[in-house]
Amino acid sequence: MNSASSTFIIPKRQILTKDDLDKFQESQAYEEYFSFIVRLNDSVKGLKLTTECIVSSALVNILEILDTVNTYCKEIPPVNNEKSRFGNPAFRDFYDRVTSTAFELHENLSLPPAAIPEISKYFTESWGNKTRIDYGTGHEANFMAWLYIDVMRNLQFNYWLEPAGSHGVWGLDDYHFLPFLFGSSQLVGHKYIRPKSIHDKDIVDEFSKEYMYLACIKFINSVKTASLRWNSPMLDDISGKH
Repeated sequence: MNSASSTFIIPKRQILTKDDLDKFQESQAYEEYFSFIVRLNDSVKGLKLTTECIVSSALVNILEILDTVNTYCKEIPPVNNEKSRFGNPAFRDFYDRVTSTAFELHENLSLPPAAIPEISKYFTESWGNKTRIDYGTGHEANFMAWLYIDVMRNLQFNYWLEPAGSHGVWGLDDYHFLPFLFGSSQLVGHKYIRPKSIHDKDIVDEFSKEYMYLACIKFINSVKTASLRWNSPMLDDISGKH
């Protein structure tokens, strides 16, 4: 931590009750947050992951931060954890590394000094819960308040993070929601790929690098042995509508 940590108060979680959530959903902050997600969704409509785009200097700096986090994941490998499939203890070391370097990582983003403690808190909470060693859509929301799906998948796969507050087979995915939203926007108007295409392994393998929705399906297939009908009935149901 740099000197900023001794100058500013680290933000803490404020949404703890339903009343807190109701107030947040009526706030300008919520409106701006939701609008950001809508704009992101609109910006990828009909586009591939490989579509050329303008990469600003700010985006380059963000990608460098995410590359560094991925490096931490490689430097802190999972430990032998035969007692449990989920929750590799090495994740706690990863979490501590991210926490201890968060201020430093954000110094190249040209942020006002007063903003670094708050944005660093969102960043730290983006990767999962240190105590429970789990990850869910709440952490995804923190990441969206900050912002890379490949990095998060590395953590889920390497440390086998427990799905946080999982709805089990009745959720779209154990960990995520937004990649399906953005991924479906990418596929709007596609000539050949239809909802039922998620059951075609060749299509999923070929186009998962182009479309986020299919990348989600490929990841599910890589970590689960049962068919989508059994482990992801909501996705299976969606695929049968057209």
